[in-house]
Amino acid sequence: MPRPLDPSLNRRRLRIELRSAREKAELTQREAAEALEWSLSKIIRIEAGTVSLSVTDLRALLERYGVTDPQLVSELQEAARGSKGQSWWTPFSDVLNQSFTQYLGYESAADSVRTYHPIVFPGFLQTEDYAEALLAPQAPPERIRRVVELRTARQDRLFEGDESPEMMFVVDEAALRRRIGEPAVMRHQLQHIKTLMEHPRVTLQVLPFGAGAHYATLGSFVLLGFKDDDDLLWVEHSAGQLAIRDDHELVARYQECFALLTDMALSDDDAVALIDDAARDFGTS
Repeated sequence: MPRPLDPSLNRRRLRIELRSAREKAELTQREAAEALEWSLSKIIRIEAGTVSLSVTDLRALLERYGVTDPQLVSELQEAARGSKGQSWWTPFSDVLNQSFTQYLGYESAADSVRTYHPIVFPGFLQTEDYAEALLAPQAPPERIRRVVELRTARQDRLFEGDESPEMMFVVDEAALRRRIGEPAVMRHQLQHIKTLMEHPRVTLQVLPFGAGAHYATLGSFVLLGFKDDDDLLWVEHSAGQLAIRDDHELVARYQECFALLTDMALSDDDAVALIDDAARDFGTS
């Protein structure tokens, strides 16, 4: 049974459709706000998808933009009704910052996820014991438990159900061989990624040390793809996290980088052989 549509996805549908309708009506955000006697910030928040929208306000916008198609109007009214309420990650607000909260809204709507991490396994792929061992030097136990619960909930939404996105992971050999926690933790983690390779919507490759230097040695990144919007680039670095959508040249560079990584990385039996070789370094259970 499919999950109920998250309110963030309804807000995203409204954001895209209303921005498109305003542009077709040849109105700026300020002109639209003045025509409706609204504040400019209200229009900005609606088009950013950060607030819910009442059906009454929606009708006012559609009338001003000249949107009359009955089916589209009906769909957007349903989206407005579904834009209220809490998103799935709201219960984890105690361990979320604003930038990652915004990113999760995009991730929930993505049709594809492509990611590369040069040092450790990304959160998408981490087992609970691996995540706990990785976070142990950084936070107290109670916070670690909450972060791990968030990661597990996030994984459930990505990997379960018929509506999960197409996922492509390039895992660096460094992640396979870097010991995080006890040897048993690594054996479990390596077996976990082999299991994920059998998922029908997952492609997992391993970038060997022999691949040499490449652009992505500078850091980890995620590319989220959408059928109805531009790709979003998410980068994490020592100074923080950043979602990038409007810098098309930079996004294109990372798209090219990921394509290069997939050409260099091992797939299928070759990837499994390297995973098994790394597992032998951590002994047997």
